[in-house]
Amino acid sequence: MDKHQLLAPAERAGRPEPKPLRGAIRLLENMGHGTLTEFPLKSGRRADILSLGGKGEIWIVEVKSGVPDFRSDHKWQDYLEWCDRFFFAVGPEFPAEILPRDAGLFIADEYDAILVREPDATLLPAARRKALTLRFAHLAARRLSGRDDPIAD
Repeated sequence: MDKHQLLAPAERAGRPEPKPLRGAIRLLENMGHGTLTEFPLKSGRRADILSLGGKGEIWIVEVKSGVPDFRSDHKWQDYLEWCDRFFFAVGPEFPAEILPRDAGLFIADEYDAILVREPDATLLPAARRKALTLRFAHLAARRLSGRDDPIAD
């Protein structure tokens, strides 16, 4: 399987990815999660990373490239209703103390990440979990086959 095919269209097109993105994905995959980037939610938002764990748990990771990126982001709370656990992934130089304490935290670079803080779980309703899991599978299949059509999201 060519992992390049599972990337979101913007990443395949050459748009530079934030360095913490790659490390966070590597850690999640080492933890047994499947990951998709730029995952479209029914709310109209796109999660930087949506991961699906081995027991069906759904995590969203919001990647922040720096303090200005975090301070200008007023949408991250919109992701909370779409996951069991919510995390930020930031670089080693990011002042982690400015991030909300109830969110999880990955410190990541382009090679790896460490899980610094795991948030409490807020379990998704069963119907939403099933819908997200099916969307995850369908999107992964479309990306793998090379037929990812952003209009179909």
